[in-house]
Amino acid sequence: MRKLLLRILIASLLLLALLPAAAWFFFPWYAQSLLELAIENKPFRIQVSGVDLPTPSGIGFRSLKAIMTTPPDCCSNEAATYTLSLKNGFISWRLKTPTPYQKKTGGFLPRLVDATFSLKADSLTLIPNSQQFTFSDRNPRITLDIAVSSSKNSTISIKPISASYTINGATVQHEKISLDEISYNVRLSDAAHWQQPLDTLSIEKLSSNGTRLPVYHFKALFASKRDPSKPCTLTLSDCSVELFQWKASTEHIDYDLKNKQSRFIINFAEIPLNKLPGFKLNGNKTPFALGQVSASLPIEFKDSTIFVRNAVIVAGKGTKIISYTKEQKPLLSLDIGIIKGKDELLKNLNATITLNNKNNKFSGLTLRDLSATLLGGKISSTPVSIDQSTKISPFTLILKNIKILDRIHLQGDFKGSLQGEVSGIVPLALTNKSFSIQNARLQSPGGGRVTIAPPSKQQHTSERIFGSEKPDADYTFSEPSFRFNRTIDGYTTINFKLKHLQRKTSGGEMTLLWPQGRLSLFHNRHKPDLVSLSNFTTGFLDGTVALQNIDYDMSRKEGETTLLLNNIPLQKMLDLQGTKKIYATGTVRGKIPVKMKNETFEIQDGGMNAEQSGQIIYATTPEERAAANQGLRTTYEALSNFLYVQLVSSISMAPNGQSVITVNLKGSNPDFQTGRAVELNLNVQQNLLDLMRTLSISSNVEQIISEKSLQLNKK
Repeated sequence: MRKLLLRILIASLLLLALLPAAAWFFFPWYAQSLLELAIENKPFRIQVSGVDLPTPSGIGFRSLKAIMTTPPDCCSNEAATYTLSLKNGFISWRLKTPTPYQKKTGGFLPRLVDATFSLKADSLTLIPNSQQFTFSDRNPRITLDIAVSSSKNSTISIKPISASYTINGATVQHEKISLDEISYNVRLSDAAHWQQPLDTLSIEKLSSNGTRLPVYHFKALFASKRDPSKPCTLTLSDCSVELFQWKASTEHIDYDLKNKQSRFIINFAEIPLNKLPGFKLNGNKTPFALGQVSASLPIEFKDSTIFVRNAVIVAGKGTKIISYTKEQKPLLSLDIGIIKGKDELLKNLNATITLNNKNNKFSGLTLRDLSATLLGGKISSTPVSIDQSTKISPFTLILKNIKILDRIHLQGDFKGSLQGEVSGIVPLALTNKSFSIQNARLQSPGGGRVTIAPPSKQQHTSERIFGSEKPDADYTFSEPSFRFNRTIDGYTTINFKLKHLQRKTSGGEMTLLWPQGRLSLFHNRHKPDLVSLSNFTTGFLDGTVALQNIDYDMSRKEGETTLLLNNIPLQKMLDLQGTKKIYATGTVRGKIPVKMKNETFEIQDGGMNAEQSGQIIYATTPEERAAANQGLRTTYEALSNFLYVQLVSSISMAPNGQSVITVNLKGSNPDFQTGRAVELNLNVQQNLLDLMRTLSISSNVEQIISEKSLQLNKK
């Protein structure tokens, strides 16, 4: 009996010794059951697999999934469920010497042990059931401090003391939008009532569908403690970000958890204008834009919709956009900076941006209700849609009373000033690389003066033709209007119309009324410098001047056309040249072929005819008649009241200005030789000093009559 009892005792002691070893060995098989027993009736579940054999310092696992549910509160009427996944993790623990007691209401509890648990893993993923986003972190490190205490009835109490999680290089994915390289220090403690203290949240970059977006280095301060007056509002403070390498900031970003609404004002300070898209010319050292712009954009975000309200964009003093000639010389500039007594660049900017979703995925955005005050006028737009491939739907800009003309300054050989407001509509279609315009219309009730003053040089024939010893010329115009189109490949047509256009030089003035026509640019890929003017008409001297078409090559400086003259009063042409002794009635019409080469003109076989019969009166004094010889005195008598029935002229001019003009007159004078028929032929060879002399019989009839033969024939 004693031996039996001894064997049973030895077996029992051996069994007691083997139980811990067995428990250690079989732990991976019943670890999940122990977890389920420990977290029974808790608002979360844990699933673990691939558990390693425990060691004195920790235990490893292949995967761990925790499903947590947060209950509804005053800020949210729905419970939220999150799934946390860890891969290839290791949980280590370290025991610490506890403090003797832990203070608690009603007395002190003996502290048995303090322990620190540290979690390391290859990856961490957090996904809400709504799948609105995915948070992922590589190589996460999480630390949890707990205290184990006992009560008077020997009940063991486990209480968390603190938790920390240093986020470094994490990513948040929302559909195709990715927030990359997120850093933040999570530090929670019982002493701070588990409120996250203020710390810096940083996001280094953003991307869309794998493509980097021009958004960098977002930083903000964030703490979980909320304002008691706004218990459902989370606040980010001292926020900053770089957009297209511009620095932007906002004092705070408020997010309303209950209404799912965010508000903030983003400020851009001193952005170089030549860094903005569309103003930076790659590989070109010539500055296309100068100066800086600043902006303040109040933004509200709610239900996938962004509202911009009363935004302001201000350009600094001296900020301008510059256009150049082909030789890279300044042609004109547009001053958009602050000017005393003039309107700001852009204010009262409003827009509604809706983020579109299809099958719970981002599919593009729509811009609506765009309006603003631009340079004292109004600008607005029809709705614009942009899909995932950045394809932009056609839209129309509407301009009203934009005060832009007085901000345009001419450069180089051009001087002058413009005044007035611009209104109209501009239908646009944008692509990734180009844009098109269809039937845009712009007009202004204003006008201006432009002076062309090239450097002094030896005059060419064309300058002498216009009767100016100095090359300076003043052009004034009023009430311009334009209608233009542009194709994706750059072909541009501009239909223009002016109320008046006047050219003034030291040699005289020329005024055109309601000039209008059509310019065509870049319509020939092989000749990009070819400019075409077609369907040009203008009122001139109470008649009209027109041309059907001219193709002018700006690089070769050549072109040719035919001027068509209709219903030009003969007297107006004579008055234009200062003729004092000739009175004439009737109108003329004609065709003047013109060839241009460099800075010279050539006319071949031009001509004009009277459109109907008329009268020519050449007034002479008794002294002139007494001094004239008999032949010239007879001519004076014939022209004292000449009723012509035919007036035909022709003109040719060489590039050097040498011209040949012939004039044939047929008619009679009822006061001369009983009204017998008279035919007058004039043949003039000279170097023209004024273009208008090519359009009339002569500016000095006395000189021609005295130098050329006169033929009087009876019919």
